[in-house]
Amino acid sequence: MQINKTENVYPCTVCNSVFSQKINLKSHMRVHTREKPYSCKVCGSAFSHSSNLKTHIRVHTGEKPYSCEICLVAFSDKSSLKNHMMIHTGEKPFHCEICGSSFSRKSHLKSHSRRHSGEKPFACNVCGSSFSENSTLRKHLLTHTGLKPYSCTVCGLSYFDESSLKRHIRLHTGEKSYICEDCGAAFSVISTLKSHRRTHTGEKPYSCQICDMAFAENSTLTKHIRIHTGEKPYRCQICPSAFSRNSHLKAHIRTHTGEKPYSCEFCNAAFSDNSNLKTHKRIHTHEKPYSCKVCGSAFSQKSNLETHIRTHKKNLEDLLSHAA
Repeated sequence: MQINKTENVYPCTVCNSVFSQKINLKSHMRVHTREKPYSCKVCGSAFSHSSNLKTHIRVHTGEKPYSCEICLVAFSDKSSLKNHMMIHTGEKPFHCEICGSSFSRKSHLKSHSRRHSGEKPFACNVCGSSFSENSTLRKHLLTHTGLKPYSCTVCGLSYFDESSLKRHIRLHTGEKSYICEDCGAAFSVISTLKSHRRTHTGEKPYSCQICDMAFAENSTLTKHIRIHTGEKPYRCQICPSAFSRNSHLKAHIRTHTGEKPYSCEFCNAAFSDNSNLKTHKRIHTHEKPYSCKVCGSAFSQKSNLETHIRTHKKNLEDLLSHAA
C-alpha cells in the first residue's frame, strides 16, 4: 500500500507567501523586517542575504567570475551577465503596455513608464526640483556645487558630465552619425534622431493625465503640465516676475537689459523676442493668418481678430435687444 507523504508548508504571516523549507521562510521574512545581518567589513554596507554580500565584496576585490562567451566581457554577478547577453541576442522581454516599446531590462521599462505617467520620484534636496531618473538627479546636483570637471580641449567650455562634453565635441568635429532612414537627415545625438523620427510616424507617446493631450516630446509635456499646475519655476533676479518656461524668462530679461537681438530684414527694426519680429514682418509681407469664421475678415495679429469678433457679438446682442 502506497502512503502519501504530506510536505511541510511554511506560510508567511505577513503576505501569505508559502515556502517548503523553514530556512527559506526565515530568509523571506527579512523583506518585511528589513533586517540586514550580513555586513561588509570593508565599507560597512549591510545586506539581508549572504549571497548579496558575497556579490558586493567583488566590488572591492575586482573579481569578475562571469564572462560572456561571445565578447569575453566579464561581470561580478550572474544577473549582470544575463542582462548583457540580451545585447547579443536582441531579446527584449519587457514591454510597455502604453506604446509597445520593448526593453531588455525591467529597470529600463520602469524608467520608460515614467515618461507616460509623468512621475518624478527623485527630488533635489537643495531646490526641490524633481526628476524621473536618479542619474538625472545626480547630474543636476552638480549644478549646485558649480563643479564642471569635464572640459573641452578645443574651446575650454566645461560640463557637469562626460556625456554632455561628448555631445559638445561633435559641434567642433561636425560628426553626425545618427541618420534618419526616412529622409536622410543626420544628427549628432541619438535622442534628437528619435525625436525627429516622430515627425514621420506622428507618434505622441507623452500624454497629459489631466486633459489627455499628447506630445511627441517629454519636455513639451513637462511645459504643458505647468498650465494646469500654475508652476512658474523660472524667476527673474531683477524683478519678482516668474515664468513657466525658461525661454519666456530670457525674453523678459531683455526688457531690463534693452537687448533686441531679432532684426527685421526689411526695415532693420529690432525686437527683444522672435515672436514680436514675426508679427512685425507681416506689415511687410501683408500676411494675415487669423481669419474670422463669421465674415471672413483676416488679420495679421490674433489680438486684432479677437477685437473684431467682439463686434459680431455686440451686433448680435443689439439685434436680440431690439427683437425683445
